[in-house]
Amino acid sequence: MQQSERLHTFIALGEYLRSDESAAEREQICHRANFYNNWFTPENNHKALNAIANDMLTTESLTNWLAQYNPEPAEPKTIGVAMAGNIPAVGFHDLLCVLISGHKLLAKTSSQDFALIQYLIQKITEINPAFAERITIAERLNAADAFIATGSDNTARYFEYYFGKRPHIIRRNRTSVGILTGQESPEEFARLGDDILTYFGLGCRNVSTLLVPESIHGAPYDFIPLLQTLDPLAPTYRNLSKWVNNYDYNKSIYLVNGVPHFDNGFLLLTQQDGLVSPISVVYYQTYRDADHAAALLARQADKIQVVASADGAYPGSVPFGQTQHPTLTDYPDGIDTMAFLAKL
Repeated sequence: MQQSERLHTFIALGEYLRSDESAAEREQICHRANFYNNWFTPENNHKALNAIANDMLTTESLTNWLAQYNPEPAEPKTIGVAMAGNIPAVGFHDLLCVLISGHKLLAKTSSQDFALIQYLIQKITEINPAFAERITIAERLNAADAFIATGSDNTARYFEYYFGKRPHIIRRNRTSVGILTGQESPEEFARLGDDILTYFGLGCRNVSTLLVPESIHGAPYDFIPLLQTLDPLAPTYRNLSKWVNNYDYNKSIYLVNGVPHFDNGFLLLTQQDGLVSPISVVYYQTYRDADHAAALLARQADKIQVVASADGAYPGSVPFGQTQHPTLTDYPDGIDTMAFLAKL
């Protein structure tokens, strides 16, 4: 199968996902995924499929992306992919990289996110039946020539033990950071809210820590405008029992232990040095000036996936509202998956 055929298969998949023809089928699969995982609401499942269709699977995006890499592998390899399952269809980018680069996919799907991945595989093989011989779903990945695995810091150690002697990419815990200056508008706060709350904050591209000025005109940073902007979202989160359980638990811990925090009825903010906050909680840290902010980010760079700021003004950041819209070249952990596959 030539690269052009693989390319056109994924272009066709994007066209199908964007079409009215797919609407009823997508509705059904999004509800099915929610049945197996309550965190995967139909709305979020649609959002994930839309992001794949509109941010990845367009003719321009795919063509420009592929032009950067070798057109064909010297010999197709079997790539074992241990997929994460923290947010809907999170394993699709690895699936796309393996197949479009000309290799074979041996995938272990997550028990939390198998419905959407299997749906996408089904559509790929319907569009191009030749891909059926290049895709295998399995519980064990021993037969693979190389590995791509995504998980927690603990599972990464397991992956290193089993996969470390063969070519591999092993990803660990990461999260994202938002930088505030005190000049943000309500519209920018709303977009930041998307970065924090989309997919219930479960993704590595969700903002879980805010960097805020130590003071503005001699007064501490005021979080009230941000929390008030997010107030209209309360019903969505108060109606999900899993979110409420986390919120109630974290709030009770803070109250019992006397931990200072802000609370708008469904979201908590508290000052912590760490980056990865619990569900329903956002951490914040303070900075004195731009150099101090840069030092804070540099100190924990290996734990940060994305930095976001208003209009992307901070160097190397994306605008608020864009963390959950990665392009094809926004590789997890900053490791170029396609370059890795091209060298095999």
